[in-house]
Amino acid sequence: MSLASPTAGRVRSWFSCRCDRKGESVFDHPEFDGHEQVVHCHDESVGLRAIIAIHDTTLGPAAGGCRMQPYASEADALTDVLRLSKGMSYKNALAGLRLGGGKCVVLADPSTPEKHALLHALGRHVQSLGGRYWTAIDVGVGPADVDVVADECDYVFTRASEYPAGFDPSLFTALGTFTALRAAAEHVWGTDDLHGRTVAIQGLGATGRDLARQLHEAGATLVVADIDRAVVSHVVNAYGATAVDPATIHAQPVDVFAPCALGSVVDDDTLPAIGARVICGTANNQLAEARHGEALRAAGISYVPDYVANGGGVIGAAARIYSSPTLDESRAAVARIYDTTRQILTRAAAESRPPSDIADDMARRIIAAAR
Repeated sequence: MSLASPTAGRVRSWFSCRCDRKGESVFDHPEFDGHEQVVHCHDESVGLRAIIAIHDTTLGPAAGGCRMQPYASEADALTDVLRLSKGMSYKNALAGLRLGGGKCVVLADPSTPEKHALLHALGRHVQSLGGRYWTAIDVGVGPADVDVVADECDYVFTRASEYPAGFDPSLFTALGTFTALRAAAEHVWGTDDLHGRTVAIQGLGATGRDLARQLHEAGATLVVADIDRAVVSHVVNAYGATAVDPATIHAQPVDVFAPCALGSVVDDDTLPAIGARVICGTANNQLAEARHGEALRAAGISYVPDYVANGGGVIGAAARIYSSPTLDESRAAVARIYDTTRQILTRAAAESRPPSDIADDMARRIIAAAR
């Protein structure tokens, strides 16, 4: 593997102390949470614009995926990467991993013909951090793309080449969410048998589709929505799902609402219309604001914190940073999400507090104890 030197002219990274919020410092950004490092990455030759945020490395090197999407502005990208990296710190802590939290966002359309060039340039920037941050798959970046990043970088996981042909490590995420959903069902209805339960799935990417498969095999009835009509048709035909308008998926009269697309789906506008008793999905940052956790509790809705529900991805894949687990060993590790979910929901009910606050407290205590 040929690696670019951090001093090479092509690698230009700098600590970010600004943001596009009327001249405010990043330290004043509402999503800044004592992040250790925020790096803006630029490669003029290929048009790379990216931000890497390292939230906390108390437990180990920061680990988290690389998201590629055409953000409306740099400010939006910064907000996303700050929130996502903090979520990774908490996710890795509750998963019992010797890893901190970090994330990367690339401001680009993942369908661009320059994608490989952008990923190579990004790899050089990640490499220049010397292992403080390990990157992986996320929205717009798949396992084959991570192999491209690895051409220029040692600090990657979830590579397609690490798994049997055809296996997608994002399926660990769907497995973890299915496991958390079963635990939530047991908490709310006294049984984790999902036969006859109705579940609305918002977003049918790789994780949403596999969650639909598992739910169908468990006997659940599905309501689905996605902007990709071909994917919707596949899930409708394969699993007998009912398709609805993406704008109304959250308001369906179902038992469970599973957000599996982008974040901030629970906000002041959508929350009053949610009729489900449980929210549990693969998406990150499902709450638009932290206060919506309490609003869900007050409405009698059991919310499985997103970084708990979708923790299967990092549990199943990030172990390869330190070891070489088999697929069966990785799946067994993901199964621990069941007990973690039950513990959070039980404590939340006993203390009359939002599950999101309970999970945050648990994660912060794990990190603090390691300092």
